[in-house]
Amino acid sequence: MATSIVDDDLWERFHTAVNMTSRELRDWLATQGAGEDAEELPDRAGRPLGHRVLDVLGKRRSDLTTDDVAVMERVVTEVTALRGDEPEPTAGDTDWRHGLMNVGHDPLRET
Repeated sequence: MATSIVDDDLWERFHTAVNMTSRELRDWLATQGAGEDAEELPDRAGRPLGHRVLDVLGKRRSDLTTDDVAVMERVVTEVTALRGDEPEPTAGDTDWRHGLMNVGHDPLRET
C-alpha cells in the first residue's frame, strides 16, 4: 500500500476549504477567462492557483507531491484568512466571492 505525504488534518482541512467539485471549479475558471481579454488557451484561463487546485483534486492522495502539499496548505491558509475557521454561508461582495471561487471555495455553499 502506498503511503501519503499528506497528513489527515491537512487532507480534511483542504477538502473542507475546497467545497467546489473539480467540474465546478474548471467551469468557473473558464467562465472567468471568457470575454474580450480572454486567455489564448481557454483551458488555462483563470488564476494559476485555481489550476493547481484542479491538479490536486485530480490526483489520488498517494500520488500527491510536496508541491501539491504546498498548494493545499496555501489554499487552506487563504480561505481560512478570508472566511475564518467555521464559516457560515455568506455572499459578501462580488470580488471577494469570486476571489474565493478562483481557488475552489464558494462562500455561499453550506460546509
